[in-house]
Amino acid sequence: MKLFGDREGYEEEKKHIYRMHEKLVVIGDDYWIENEEREREFYVDGKALQLRNTLILKDVQGRDLYKIQERLLKLRDTMDIKRADDGLAATIKKDFINILRDMWKVEILDGPEMEVRGDILDHEYRIDVEGEQIAEISKKWFHIRDTYGVEIEPGQDNALILAITAALDQMAHEE
Repeated sequence: MKLFGDREGYEEEKKHIYRMHEKLVVIGDDYWIENEEREREFYVDGKALQLRNTLILKDVQGRDLYKIQERLLKLRDTMDIKRADDGLAATIKKDFINILRDMWKVEILDGPEMEVRGDILDHEYRIDVEGEQIAEISKKWFHIRDTYGVEIEPGQDNALILAITAALDQMAHEE
């Protein structure tokens, strides 16, 4: 399923795998997100000393792509992801009831809702749209301690999926 972008006429694209660092999504900390060839592709800038927890996802040229920010006065765990123009792109909410496993909802402002299911703390989960997997988060691609991968299906907004992953990591480690 292609959620973002019309890619008709293009050759079959391969899945993208990115390397994330476990428990390093800490406010005030900065780090690079690398592709599977260990090339830097995105930068996470943790903004310290702000009223709300804030992470900025940037491209390799340093341009802001997404701002990840916790909501104040929230009823349950909630984070907003805003585009560079400060428009809302997505809202992540933890479900009230999750007896068997973590379950989160990602409301996309101009697209279908996403479901996140699995073990967020252990980085073994998936992101689905309308029952179809668009991303898998797992440690299976990397055998390096404190590292996990994000495999994204072709045609997705990779930066948004990585922003969602960083937000989930931040939210899970706050609990």
